[in-house]
Formats: sequence, structure tokens, C-alpha cells
Amino acid sequence: MFAKRTDWKFDFNPLTRRLNALKKRGRPILDLTASNPTRCAFHYPSDMLSSLKDPENREYRPSPKGLFQAREVITRYYSGKGVALNPEHLFLTSSTSEAYSFLFRLLLNPGEHLLIPQPSYPLFEYLATLNDIVATPYPLRYRRRWAIDLERIPEKILTDTRAMIVVHPNNPTGSFVKKKERSFLIRLSQEKGLSLIADEVFLDYAYPEVKKSASFAGERSVLTFTLGGISKTLGLPQMKVAWIVVSGPKRLRDAAIERLEVISDTTLSVNTPSQQALAKWFSFRSQIQKEIQERVVLNRGYLLRQCHTTKGCEVLHAEGGWYAILRLPSLQSEEAWVLEFLEKERVLTHPGYFYDLEEGAHVVLSLLVPSDLFEEGIARLLTRVSRRV
Repeated sequence: MFAKRTDWKFDFNPLTRRLNALKKRGRPILDLTASNPTRCAFHYPSDMLSSLKDPENREYRPSPKGLFQAREVITRYYSGKGVALNPEHLFLTSSTSEAYSFLFRLLLNPGEHLLIPQPSYPLFEYLATLNDIVATPYPLRYRRRWAIDLERIPEKILTDTRAMIVVHPNNPTGSFVKKKERSFLIRLSQEKGLSLIADEVFLDYAYPEVKKSASFAGERSVLTFTLGGISKTLGLPQMKVAWIVVSGPKRLRDAAIERLEVISDTTLSVNTPSQQALAKWFSFRSQIQKEIQERVVLNRGYLLRQCHTTKGCEVLHAEGGWYAILRLPSLQSEEAWVLEFLEKERVLTHPGYFYDLEEGAHVVLSLLVPSDLFEEGIARLLTRVSRRV
């Protein structure tokens, strides 16, 4: 009765089962996985929603690429990063998930392959399955810092591999694509006829000590699709605006734009009020990002200091993003650690295997959690670890 693409395992994993049982019993849980900025006690401008009252929102003017004035807002955003873009080379979508679906439909036939980074978003496998394509992981390796294993990538490319995803910076590793890596991937894409999909939703959140990394938007040497969205850029996931920047050799770029117009025109998913409000919302970008970044840096600094004095714990090196990876003593499995943290300390963490982390026991922590709660949660975790070591 149902399509095979939806034949997922619906059984809850042990962590979810235990969490649900504790919630049912009314036990308070300190959630160190909370990553929804609208639920993390940030102070959004009081007049942020005033633009939604614009009378022009009553009029529907559908455009496959999105309203021109909204696309101009995004081009000005990139101009501030030193990237000159034509608004006609940009598409608005309701989310980066939808943007991925558009691009998978554009670039791959059913059963064909694309490369995805590992570790990274668990989302990729689901999106690939829903679009009837196959995701092939290529590895990121950690040796004091994260790096793409460039030697392994060529062997991952099959005759029907059509595209490669890079996440810049990666989630949850917080690692940017370096210049050497970028040059290698571009040359390889040219040789193998691959398109590049660059997910840059966390691009604005480099740590203060890290040199700003260049966007893939505007890349001209290979067909490139750069993704971003206000979910992270403005901390507004509920407003549902994301984008695709199309760049590359003119012939391929123009052909891709022509086809994407048809794909986008079948849904016209981005709502008018959010597009009309985009300029107003972007005027608050510095204010919103400053508060988020200060929280992230404060929490990460606390985590680093506390782990420095806790035997067997290590905060993996990162350069940006909203997450931290904590390596734990290999006394037991990740699952055993996260269950112990939940059951004994009432603290929720994500095991590394959620993100396909390998080589040891890890938990992934959100740095968006209000600092008083974050510090309390970390204190409980590290006390528990100290008792075990």
C-alpha cells in the first residue's frame, strides 16, 4: 500500500524511549540538544513582526524565483561578503530541505548517486531516499582538527555520481572547507562532471579567532548551488525563507536556471508576507547574530575550561557553528553514556552516532542553550564522568 521509499524503521531508539518515559513521569530534563533559537531565550527586536501587517500582503504576485525585491535583499547580503550576484541567478525556497529536493530533482535521475560529507546532518539520507537517489558518504577525519579526506573521495565517485555536497561550515564538526580542499573539489568536479552543492547556513557564525572563510556563491569554474536561509542567518526558522544561488560556467548556469524555474513554479512555496518582510528582518541581522554569537562563544569557552580539568574529556576543535562535540572516555559506548547522563543526571545529549561520528565515544551539544542552564548541564555531565574515570 505504501511506497518503498517510506519503509523506515519507526521503532524508538533506547534514548528516545527513556526520554519519553521520564517525561511521562513528569521528571524535569535539562536539554543540552536545544537548537531552536526561538526557544532559547534570545531577545528579538520588538517590532520585528510589524512588516507582516503590510497591506501589500493581501495581493498575490507569484514568481518562480521569488519576489524580485526579496532576492535583492539576499544579493545585498552577499555583497557585504564581497560577492557580486545577479538577483536573476537566485531562487527563494521555503527551506534548505526544499532547496535540496529541487536540486536533487534537477541534477539526478532515480537511482543515481551524490556524495555527502560524513559526519554531518542526519537529514541527508532521508532527503536522498525521498528523492529516489543514493547518498554516498565521503569522510572527514579528525587529527587535532577536522579535514576532508581528499584521498578517499575519488574512489567514492561512480559512473552515475552527479553531484557533491559540502557543508561550509559543517554541522556538527564546525569545520570550514579550506582553500586547498576547495581547489581540489573544484578540479575533481570539473574532471568528473559533478555539480557542487554548498550548504552555508552557518557561514556567518565563525568563531572570533577564525579568519572569515569565503562563500561558494559566485563560483564560476564549476556549476555550483549555494544554499542559505534565515533559519540560521536571522534565527528565524519559523518564517520559512531560504535560497539557492546558481553560479558556474554561463552555459550550464543558464540551463540550470531555466530548469529550476519550472521546478519552483510547480510549488511556489515561499509565502508573500515573509518575502515582503525580508528587508526589514535583515536590518536586524547584526543585532540578532551578535546575541547568538556571544552565547555560543560564552558556552564554548565554559565547556573548554571545564573539560581542561576533567580527565578523559576533550572538546574537539571547531571553527564555527552552533554545536560542540565532546569526546568522552571509552569506558563504555556512546549510547551507554547518553543513557547514563539522562537517567542519573537528567541531562539530554545527542550521541555522536546520530551524526555518523566514528572512532570513539562522543556527545553533540548545542551551544544555544541559555548559559545558566548550559553550565549546570555541563557540570552534571563532567561530575558523572569524573566519578567513572
